[in-house]
Amino acid sequence: MALKEITLEELQPEQFIAEQVEAIRSIVGSSTAINALSGGVDSSVVTLLGHRALGDRLKTYFIENGIMRQGEPEYIVSLFTKLGIPVELFDARAQFFGALKGLTEPEEKREAITQTFYKQVFGALVKESGAKYLLQGTNYTDVEETVAGVKRQHNILEQLGIDTEAAFGYKVIEPVIQLRKPAVRLVGKALGLPEAIYNRPPFPGPALAARVIGEVTPDRIAVVREATEIVEHELKTTGAFQYLAILHADKVTGVRAGKRDYGLQVEVRCWESSDAQTGQPTRLPYETLERLADRITSEVSGVVSVTYNITRKPPSTIEAV
Repeated sequence: MALKEITLEELQPEQFIAEQVEAIRSIVGSSTAINALSGGVDSSVVTLLGHRALGDRLKTYFIENGIMRQGEPEYIVSLFTKLGIPVELFDARAQFFGALKGLTEPEEKREAITQTFYKQVFGALVKESGAKYLLQGTNYTDVEETVAGVKRQHNILEQLGIDTEAAFGYKVIEPVIQLRKPAVRLVGKALGLPEAIYNRPPFPGPALAARVIGEVTPDRIAVVREATEIVEHELKTTGAFQYLAILHADKVTGVRAGKRDYGLQVEVRCWESSDAQTGQPTRLPYETLERLADRITSEVSGVVSVTYNITRKPPSTIEAV
């Protein structure tokens, strides 16, 4: 992999910001650019870098794909508006669920999300606006895992030999591609991002679709979304690197009111890690695990079983899909 990492020890945030702002200005010139904001740490940092470089020549979109956390689109649009960065909410739920229909294999689902995001949604937005550039928050770990064949991250394009101008009609700019997550957080802090954003737990590019084993449907996303809200509420004070809920494909036998209840199974993961390259499960108190199980099985319709992953990365990965 020819890309050179800027390590946490090497990073000088203010210098990095100045260099990236100048690089964005140099590439875009007097043109306009479109920005893909998801609300995650990486895309939020890129949004501030792009806004500092281009001002109102940067058009920022939050794509409502139907697979985000509860209330996430409204929260992120409101927060960035308060920061002086207007964000347009674009409803693409029909496109994403249509593309995912019937797919169960992880790489096929990731490819469907990639094509929908870059070709259908942003391809149309770029054509409408006349912009020639798209800013996005690809980081070093995204590239590393994709090139190594661990899993295809949906935002990896040029590193796989994809000519984005030929394929989609625009050039992709990736200001934080040399940084891992801890370094991106430092840049976000230096840019003045609220701590609630720059210290957020990592969230996958394919969003909650990465946490549904099997077919991704609105109903199955609704289950994992409700479970995610409970997990994030219960584990937010643990100091863990990342915590998440996963919906399994197969149903399992349960019992309610003395009768068989054939229902859903949710897996909880909570990780200790510094850079997402390796990880170990957090040794959560048993009382916490019991509370998670009680809340998820009583508050999330159809769930009869909750498990906790105790496998290190590797051989496991942090996300399931």
